Amino acid sequence: MHVFVTGGTGHIGSYIIPELIAAGHEVTGLARSDKSAAAVSALGAKVRRGDVSDLDGLKAAAAESDGVIHVAHRQDLLPSGGIDAVAAAELQIVLAYGEALAGTGKPLVVSGSLGSPTNLGWPAPGAHLLGRPATEEDPALPPGGGEYKGSLRVRNIVERTVIGLAERGVRSSIVRIPPIAHSTTDSAGFLPLLIGLGKAKGVIGYPGDGSNLWPAVHSRDLASLFCLALEKGPAGKNWHGIEGEGIRFREIAEAIGSRLGLPAVSIPADVLMLPGYFGFLANLVTLSLPASNLITRQTLGWEPAQPGLLEDLDNGHYFPPAS
Repeated sequence: MHVFVTGGTGHIGSYIIPELIAAGHEVTGLARSDKSAAAVSALGAKVRRGDVSDLDGLKAAAAESDGVIHVAHRQDLLPSGGIDAVAAAELQIVLAYGEALAGTGKPLVVSGSLGSPTNLGWPAPGAHLLGRPATEEDPALPPGGGEYKGSLRVRNIVERTVIGLAERGVRSSIVRIPPIAHSTTDSAGFLPLLIGLGKAKGVIGYPGDGSNLWPAVHSRDLASLFCLALEKGPAGKNWHGIEGEGIRFREIAEAIGSRLGLPAVSIPADVLMLPGYFGFLANLVTLSLPASNLITRQTLGWEPAQPGLLEDLDNGHYFPPAS
């Protein structure tokens, strides 16, 4: 299969391209700069110059391929328009793919979110909304929820639009990604941010009693899920790229603290939203996001095989020796 991939030089995309090639696929990666083009080539893929702002270019690339994996976002819009602008642009990208692939039966696999506003999404309804772990059959957001505004609502529209392309003859699906995707090359995700915050503060904080659950996944396992969704995923489905239902935030904080030799401490609820330890992360770290991957595993035969989050923290690559 000839697969067109966007975001192929990012943290997750840089695992997706080698996974596809190892599975026997021919891959073309989008690159907007010489540096990105060199990175795509180094991963073993062909290069298509351009960027995700060129909707006609995306439609042409999709039409020329046997399938599309889309994990890029318009991050260039963040300084001027914020997350709202990025999410709105994502909707236009998805609609462009729909035009190019309608009636072909070709696969379109798009990255979605399981719980991270910074990842253009919001939690798929978890225990705080449903009283149970979120499943793949739950919507990205409850329909009509008045508390969800702007980009959060657009993110829901994006996911529903991708799923809706199944009715137009596209084998479309969403891979929902948790807030923590960990690996040896993770340099800008949530874990490095939390580790850096702990080093700066001298303690590793967790919200309240730290019992809120955060799902995670190894980036290599996530790449294998994208590949399986492309190869055999039914149309109109959501997939959960998570290694388990979730890990208590306190356990994550304690694991980081033990590596850094710093104490893990509770940040009380009454001071959590004040200027202090978590800062702009305060609203994010309080979320509890339990979710199930049962449908994903049963339907696609996906089984996470890489180290889990706590085991990966013990491997030490997040804590290089001081130079």
